[in-house]
Amino acid sequence: MPQPYNPQDIDLTNCDREPIHMLGRVQPFGCLVSVSNDWIVNHVSVNVSDLLGVDGQAMIGEQLTSYLSADAIHEIRGRLSLMGDGDSVERAFGVDVMGDGRCFDVAVHISGRSIVMEFEPSDPGSSQDYLSSIRAMIGRLQRLEAIEPISTSAARYLKALSGFDRVMVYRFSPDGSGEVIAEACNPDVESYLGLRYPASDIPRQARELYRRNLLRIISDVDGETVPVVPATDMNGEPLDLSLSGLRAVSPIHLEYLRNMGVQASMSISILRRGELWGLFACHHYAPRVLSYDLRTALGLFGEWFAFIIDQRLNDEAQRQSASARALHDRIMAQISDGTSIRDQFQFISEALTSVISCDGVVALVDGSFQRLGRTPTEAEFRPLARMLNTNTQNKVYATDHLAEAYPPAAEMSDRAAGILAIPVSRLPRDYLVLFRGELARMVNWAGNPEKPVEIGPNGARLTPRKSFELWREVVRDRSAPWTEGEIAAAEALRITLLEVVLRLAEVANKDRAKAHERQQTLISELNHRVRNILHLIRGLVAQSAAETSSVSDLTEVIGGRINALARAHDQITRTNWASAPLRELIETEFTAYVAGDLERVEIAGRDVMLKPVAFTTLALVLHELVTNSAKYGALSSAGGRVRVEIADKDGDLALAWRERDGPPVLAPARRGFGSTIIENAVPFDLQGQADVRFNPTGVEADYVIPRGYVDRFLGDRSCRPEAAASAPSASTPITGAALVVEDNLIIAMEAEQQLLELGVSKVHVASTVEAALRTLDQHEIEFAMLDVNLGNQTSRAIAERLREDGIPFAYATGYARQEMKTDMLPDVPTIRKPFDRAAIAAAMNAAVQAQRS
Repeated sequence: MPQPYNPQDIDLTNCDREPIHMLGRVQPFGCLVSVSNDWIVNHVSVNVSDLLGVDGQAMIGEQLTSYLSADAIHEIRGRLSLMGDGDSVERAFGVDVMGDGRCFDVAVHISGRSIVMEFEPSDPGSSQDYLSSIRAMIGRLQRLEAIEPISTSAARYLKALSGFDRVMVYRFSPDGSGEVIAEACNPDVESYLGLRYPASDIPRQARELYRRNLLRIISDVDGETVPVVPATDMNGEPLDLSLSGLRAVSPIHLEYLRNMGVQASMSISILRRGELWGLFACHHYAPRVLSYDLRTALGLFGEWFAFIIDQRLNDEAQRQSASARALHDRIMAQISDGTSIRDQFQFISEALTSVISCDGVVALVDGSFQRLGRTPTEAEFRPLARMLNTNTQNKVYATDHLAEAYPPAAEMSDRAAGILAIPVSRLPRDYLVLFRGELARMVNWAGNPEKPVEIGPNGARLTPRKSFELWREVVRDRSAPWTEGEIAAAEALRITLLEVVLRLAEVANKDRAKAHERQQTLISELNHRVRNILHLIRGLVAQSAAETSSVSDLTEVIGGRINALARAHDQITRTNWASAPLRELIETEFTAYVAGDLERVEIAGRDVMLKPVAFTTLALVLHELVTNSAKYGALSSAGGRVRVEIADKDGDLALAWRERDGPPVLAPARRGFGSTIIENAVPFDLQGQADVRFNPTGVEADYVIPRGYVDRFLGDRSCRPEAAASAPSASTPITGAALVVEDNLIIAMEAEQQLLELGVSKVHVASTVEAALRTLDQHEIEFAMLDVNLGNQTSRAIAERLREDGIPFAYATGYARQEMKTDMLPDVPTIRKPFDRAAIAAAMNAAVQAQRS
C-alpha cells in the first residue's frame, strides 16, 4: 500500500542521506513549481529537461510570467479563488501553459506561504466519459445495504475502471491495525482477502497523511525521481508536499512494495466524518500511469463510496438509536409505578438483550446481586465490581478483552471474556453488566505481527517488512467486539436508568415526607387518645370511689370497668381500629360475669358492625348493665333471665335490654356513676336516645344509636352465648415460685399481686434478659410470665431456656400475636394486657397442660 511523506523520514538522527533528497523526489511524469503569494518563483523541480522548454535552475528568482502564458495564469488565479479552507486541491484540465499549443493538466494547492502548482501533459487521446461510469457505479452501490457487499462491488468496479491487477478495500480497526474486507483481483494474483496488517505497517503519521491527501499513486516503484531545488523555502523550511500528487514516496515504502512484488500502486482514502475509516489499495505488477482525468474520477468515486459507507453506518446507528428509544419507553412504562431496578431485573435484562446480544447479565443494585444467563458467580463478580468502581467514572465501560484490564477474568473467559458495564447510580457502585464469553478465532496476519520490521541500516523503523507469508494466530480470552451502536444503546440505557433512579429517589423523598407527616399525625392522634384514656380512667377511679365503701370493692369495680374497655378495645384494634360486631361484645361481657350460667341469657336480632367510637361507649354501658344485673337484678337469682335484642330502626340501631323472673327491682335511691353511664352515655357521647326503666318485674332499657355510628347490619340470628366461650376456673396447679419478666414496674407489681392471689408462693421479678437468666440459675421456678419486648431486647432467650428446663410459661403482651415484631416460640399461651386473674389463670393452666403433653 502506498506510503506518503512521513515526517519521521526526515529525522536527521536516523537518516544517512540529506533530508532534501528524502523529501524532494518527484515522479517522472510531471513538473512541480512552488511560488510565493506575490508570484515570485520559489521552487522548481523538473524531471524532463524540455518539459517547459527551460532549465529549472534558470527559473529561480525570475518572474513566473516569463514562462507561463497570461491565459494559464488567469486560469490558475481562477482556481485559487475557488479554493476553500483546509487541505483542498483545485484542478484545471487541458490548459495551454506556455501559449505554444501544448496542453497540460494543472493542480494547485497551498502549502504554508507557498502556492504549489503541478503540471502534467494532457492525454489528447483520452475521450472516455469517466464521470458517467462513476455515476452508474455509485447508483448500483446505493442499492446495497450491508458494508461487505458494498465493499466487494466497489472493489470490482474500481478494478474495472483503473485496470489494476488487484483492488482491495482495507478497513482500519480502533487499535490501528487493518483488515482486507473486500478484494477484486486477476486469477493469477495472490489474494490478500481476510489478511490483517499490524498498526506498524501504516503508522499514525502515515494515516494522518492519508486523511489529508485522498489519492496517492506510484506509477513505477523503480522510476527515476529528481530533487526539489532549492532545498528550503524562503523561511528556511523544507517545502511541505503532503498534498502533492506528483511527490514521490519514501524509499522505505517503495521497498515495502518491492517485497510484495508490486510495481505500481494507488491508494484512495475513505474518510468518515473527517477520520480515516479505510483505504482502497490498488496493486499492479507492472508500471502503470493513469491519466489525470481518470485519477480525478477515481478520487470522486472514493468520496462517493465514503458517503455511502457513512450512510449505511448512520442507518445502523439510527436503528440502534430507535431500538434504544424503544427500550427506554418500555422500561419507563414498566417501572414508572415506583418499583426499583432490582425488582424489575428480569424484565430489564430481557429487554436489554433484545437490543444488545450477550451471553448473560448481572445486576448489582443496593448491594443485591442478581444474574441471568452465563455470568460469573457473585464471589467472582464482586472483586470485578471494585475494579469497575476505579475505571468507569460514571460512563459505559466496554471491552472485548477483559483479562487485559482485569487478569482474574482469564479464569472465567468462557463466561466473561468481554463486558459492557452500565453504571445505574449517581455513585459508581451499582451496575448492570452484560457479559460475552470467549470467541476463540483464527486471525490471518500478513506476516508475523509480533515482528513487523527488522533492524536495518537506517534503524528499526526504516526497514520494511520483507515477509508477506500468512501468519495465523489463535486469539483467546476475547469476546465478539461491542459495536459503536451497541455502546451507544448502552449509554442511552444508562441515562434511562439514571432517570429511573432519580424518579425513584424523588418518589422516595415524597413518600418519606408523607410518612413523616403521617407519623406526626399518628403521634398527635395517639397523644389525644392516651390523654382521653387517662382522663377516662381518672374519671372511672373518682366516680367509682364515690360509690364504694372499701378498697376491695373499689378495686373490683375499677378493674371490671377497665377490663370492659380493654375487651372492647381489643375487638376494634384487631381490624386496625375498624368496625367490630356488637354481638361479640355482648357475649364477651356476659361470659366475664355469668360464665357458668349462660343458658339464662338470650341475644336476638340482627348483628351489627359498629364504628369504634360507638363500640367503646356501648362497652361501658353493657358492662354496667351486666354487673348490675349480676349483683342486684335478674342474674343475681337462679331463675332470672336476660334478653338483649338488636334491631334495625330505619338505619339507626335499636338495642333493647329486658330482665325478668329476678328479684323485685327498686329504683336506686341515688344516681351513682354506673347509673349515670347507663342512662346518659349514649345521649351524651353518641347523640342518641336512652330510656331506662326500673320496673318491679325487671330492668328494661331501650337505646337508639344514630346511623352515623352504624357501619352495616348483618344477618338475623337469635341464640345464646356459646358455652365454649365461658371463662376457665380461676384455680391453678401452680403453688411454687413464679417468675415475672417485665420492664414496667407498675405492670410487674400488678402481675405479682395477681399471681399471689392465684396461689403461687413467691414471685421473682426481672426487667432484663440477664436478670431473668440469673433468677433461673438461682431459684426453683414453676411458672413464668414473659413480656415479649424488653426495651431493646426480646425475651426469646428466656423462653428457650424455660422450654429447655421444662418450665411452663406464657407470654404477656399488648400486641396481638399476628402483630408481633419478633419471633415468638410456637404454641405458647399469650396473655393480653391489661390482664386480670382469670386471664392469667387460663394461661397458667394452658401452659401446664401443654408442658405435660
